[in-house]
Amino acid sequence: MSTISPFHLAIPVHNLKDCRDFYTNILNFEEGRSSDHWVDYNFFGHQLVIHYKPKNEENTHTNLVDGKDVPVPHFGVVLPWNEFQEFAELLQSKGITFIIEPYIRFEGQVGEQATMFFKDPSGNALEFKAFKDMSQLFAK
Repeated sequence: MSTISPFHLAIPVHNLKDCRDFYTNILNFEEGRSSDHWVDYNFFGHQLVIHYKPKNEENTHTNLVDGKDVPVPHFGVVLPWNEFQEFAELLQSKGITFIIEPYIRFEGQVGEQATMFFKDPSGNALEFKAFKDMSQLFAK
């Protein structure tokens, strides 16, 4: 594939009002179309839609990665290195509670990356990461 196309991701939220506030005012995502049951966001050039769904009491699962408990499922994007650093600073200034604080994973190894994890008000886990060398994105 030679062209990168925007993706569309729809996630369930059990409190549309709190999640709308979080994605709009904490993460600073631009809001698009909306209704009483969903809101579109510009998610770094991709379309993220939060859809109301009644709360689910499903247990969170984690997998161990680089000595950290990574929540499953999770979603996010790979950002340019400097943009990741700026976004991490924004989140820290807004008092985000991190599952995994921003840090360098696999330091000095193939696939070295900056990463961080946190949850939205409905418990959806988000990961944002960056590679100093983007050619390492799919390296083995």
